[in-house]
Amino acid sequence: MSARPNMQRPIIVKKVIQEAHGGHHGGAWKVAYADFVTAMMAFFLLMWLLGATTEKQRKALADYFAPTIVQSKTDTAGSTGLFGGDSLVAADRYPHGAAQTGTRSMTIPRDATGGPREASGRERDAQSKRFQLLAQAMRERVQSKGELKRLAKNLRFSETAEGLRIDIIDDADFSMFVMGTSQLTPAGARLFGEVAKPIAEVSNQLMIRGHTDAAPWSAKSGTNNWRLSVDRAEVTRHYFEFRGIDRNRFARIEGVADREPYILSDRFDPRNRRISITLGWRLSDN
Repeated sequence: MSARPNMQRPIIVKKVIQEAHGGHHGGAWKVAYADFVTAMMAFFLLMWLLGATTEKQRKALADYFAPTIVQSKTDTAGSTGLFGGDSLVAADRYPHGAAQTGTRSMTIPRDATGGPREASGRERDAQSKRFQLLAQAMRERVQSKGELKRLAKNLRFSETAEGLRIDIIDDADFSMFVMGTSQLTPAGARLFGEVAKPIAEVSNQLMIRGHTDAAPWSAKSGTNNWRLSVDRAEVTRHYFEFRGIDRNRFARIEGVADREPYILSDRFDPRNRRISITLGWRLSDN
């Protein structure tokens, strides 16, 4: 039997309601749980550190996460007093940056356990006292030499975040190097020799930094204050090695030209020409 030609097929509408998947298929809770476990681990680690460290070590940890700039003095360290300053440990006003060798660098905490060759805690306090004795012995040694007695005032001592800093400074009547060169003068060589002897008796790492004044160079000279400051630092290292200081003790040799003047008001002042020798807190590994 054939279908009727004008008969329409029925239209069926199917309504489908989709429901959200269960929460167990998601992974957000895993991230939250991992964050919680990490926070708890950090909390218990903090509690352990507070109970297992001394007050000085806790201060070092605090300084590591919130570094503080060493307070600067009104006058430069090394101006008056026994060591040429009001205190060996006083801050100075050298214009040094945080990452440089100067005494205004950021507070650097020492490892709590000290490591095999690191001075920290009580050992660092003992090292500080040894630094004071060394500075006093060095000044007295120079003062005992008749021809060098007048140059004792050219030695400046200051304790920094990196160790004991010894500045050997030129003046109008004394120059460590022949003007415009890295050649030691006779007086400079004798002074370096007296400074090298006490340094050779300890085993601290050494850092040497060369400084110049702002005297300009002609374009035909083929050099500049940057190269001159590095050359003078290297000559100092070589001379110290010749005087018996082990080469493995030298941790850093550098020159900064006239960028860190000792006399801020006059970059041409001869006292801006100096060699800075730092005995580090860390002992050499030789």
